[in-house]
Amino acid sequence: MPNLATDAQVRAARLTSHGLRGGRGFASVSEAVRRLGAVQAQDFVASRWVVGARVPGAVEADVDAAVASREIVRSWPLRGTLHLVPAASLRPILAVTGPRELARAAKRHRDLEIDDEVYRQARLIAERELGGGRSLSRDELFGAWQRAGIATAAQRGYHLIWRLALEAVVCPGPVEGRGQRFVLLDEWIPAAASDPTRDETLAALMTGYLDGHGPATLRDFAWWSGLTLGDARTAHAAARAAVDAFDDERLVVSGADAPTPGRSAALALAPFDEYFLGYADRSVVCDARYAQRVVPGSNGVFQPILVANGRVEGVWKAKQARGGASVVLDPFESPIDAARYRRALQRWARFRGIRLDATSVIAA
Repeated sequence: MPNLATDAQVRAARLTSHGLRGGRGFASVSEAVRRLGAVQAQDFVASRWVVGARVPGAVEADVDAAVASREIVRSWPLRGTLHLVPAASLRPILAVTGPRELARAAKRHRDLEIDDEVYRQARLIAERELGGGRSLSRDELFGAWQRAGIATAAQRGYHLIWRLALEAVVCPGPVEGRGQRFVLLDEWIPAAASDPTRDETLAALMTGYLDGHGPATLRDFAWWSGLTLGDARTAHAAARAAVDAFDDERLVVSGADAPTPGRSAALALAPFDEYFLGYADRSVVCDARYAQRVVPGSNGVFQPILVANGRVEGVWKAKQARGGASVVLDPFESPIDAARYRRALQRWARFRGIRLDATSVIAA
């Protein structure tokens, strides 16, 4: 039988890696994203709080400022899904993951009649319209393509943008409302003088993942990165000097703390938070009986989560009106101490720049 740490030990270590234990967190937004390696961000508003929950005193504008200063960037580097990553990491990651994602999407692109000639034309138009530091909203970019006879309905426009992003041509740039405008990547974040090797990129991906998610297994890393288990083993071999065993299955970065399990602050975390989402096996932090309460119907839409002592014990929902928010806590089991979450919810409200009004609990 393998020698495995207890679930309580794993949770304590993960809370520390995530910057969620003891109120210390990370010093800045860019540091939080660097430590996590990547933050899933198809819901841009939610991703702000994923980061903000780990940076004491942060507000939403701090995340937007880190994007504007080009310290972090949002694109499609992992699993074909939008993520926030350190700006310097984007191109190396895309060089490893992009070809695999495009190969997996080949049939879908054939069905949408997006062949190489259509893509070439769309790219030329995007480069012309965005050149010279200009930016376009998604609808404006779609309009430029449609005027040139390139249809964008039925997800054709989305897949054209997605391919342009995977091939490091465009990326989301300036923040506008709940989203971003598109820019040319070469103008937004100029390329480095030299590129790391594939193995160097895999090693950096693994150490970045373990730094902000460890302890975790190779299978967890493969799921999170969207790479094969073979690539995960290559990453482990390339990063071996910077990686230690936590137990017989899980890994951590060298020198990572091994905190003693114990009571920790209650947390009100975002939808798609990496503490729950960032693993193939989530059973250590959430009873399998309740996993579908976090992802109803396994539809890929993650709910905001309530975490006590490292365990997910429910979900929550906020209804905003007139500068305030009323929050409903939905526990998996009764009773739940609503007062214990008051501080976490007040911190979320300060981050959002709104007032926290009533807090209520749904009977389990």
